Amino acid sequence: MTAIAVIDYGMGNLRSVSKALEHVAPAANIVVTADADAIRAAGRVVFPGVGALRDCMAELRRLRLDRVIREVAASGKPLLGICLGMQALLDWSEENNGTEALGIIPGQVLHFSAAQIDRHSGEPLKVPHMGWNQVHHTGAHPLWRDIPQEERFYFVHSYYVRPAHAADAAGMTHYGLDFASALAKGNVFAVQFHPEKSQRAGLTLLRNFAAWDGCL
Repeated sequence: MTAIAVIDYGMGNLRSVSKALEHVAPAANIVVTADADAIRAAGRVVFPGVGALRDCMAELRRLRLDRVIREVAASGKPLLGICLGMQALLDWSEENNGTEALGIIPGQVLHFSAAQIDRHSGEPLKVPHMGWNQVHHTGAHPLWRDIPQEERFYFVHSYYVRPAHAADAAGMTHYGLDFASALAKGNVFAVQFHPEKSQRAGLTLLRNFAAWDGCL
């Protein structure tokens, strides 16, 4: 039986993510855990998160999970980052006057400017970016299977990622500016939106992840 480990460091929608995974992969063993050995033993790993990156990194280091996540990323097994879990994969965030992250995918995490204007209404954009928005696939990927181009997903975030290499962006979204809403690098896939809250499209992405072998 395939095990999917959902990393529990106290900062994620763990119940929603695990229940969504149970729904799309009923034959899998879904394990919500902070145990390093259980995470290493799992066939696939989900790294969710909500809140501040500084607190996220502090908890990961306290639990010694930062090194485990790097090991998983280097191992070739499928790793899915969600929301804050996506941002933590990059090098650095400007949050809290600068926060060092995991450095798995080169790039930075930046704050939406209050000066950004909605291109349709001309009004200042609200921060955080909250609600449904479209995702444009920048190329084919196993996790986009059966998900239409420009499909809508549910977002809640004040910071966005800017990968150092454009090729690492798997999906783009517009909110005052175009930002990478999905990243793909080898066996690592990460999304800024919440698939567990994104109804059919989100469940399809999680189903694809549960079947993914980490190869392109």
